Amino acid sequence: MARNRQPILKRCRALGIDPVVLGVNKSSKRGMRPNANKKPTEYAIQLNEKQKAKFIYNVMEKQFRKLYEEATRKDGVTGLNLIQYLERRLENVVYRLGFAKTRRQARQVVSHGHIAVNGRRVNIASYRVKAGDVVSVIENSKNIDLIKNAVEESAVPAWLQLDKANFAGTVLQNPTKDDLDFDLNEALIVEFYSR
Repeated sequence: MARNRQPILKRCRALGIDPVVLGVNKSSKRGMRPNANKKPTEYAIQLNEKQKAKFIYNVMEKQFRKLYEEATRKDGVTGLNLIQYLERRLENVVYRLGFAKTRRQARQVVSHGHIAVNGRRVNIASYRVKAGDVVSVIENSKNIDLIKNAVEESAVPAWLQLDKANFAGTVLQNPTKDDLDFDLNEALIVEFYSR
């Protein structure tokens, strides 16, 4: 599987993202790039927004393009459909429920088989949960320190409900743009792909 191995702080600085969004408490000491004063083109602004979404959700280009095409086929606003698809990925739901401190850590927790959806073990990070699904940590993994520490510090968004005692969470409804934990202009992504 292809993975982006570029340093997180370097990528955050290039995309204009605060590393805290990714769960990284470090900050870069480097200054702005020498050509940073140059006014970006409309294409560059759209590309930057798409790259930001791909980087934060840890999705490669081919998969992101498929999500966009699926969002255009569905009824409703394409940008909001795309946000829903990205937010409802299992790795993101595990992160938002607080079973992991970062999205990358959540991906590892899922791929190592520590998570169950509706009582069945799922190890596919891109699995899309639906409203009413119960996402839980399997019984043998509840005593892992990494998961226990993350759950204690978690703050859950409105579209999810967490039961800390049982290490389980329920998807109450589909997420909206207001539920994002960072700024994302989905209209620019739609404009980029509809050129």
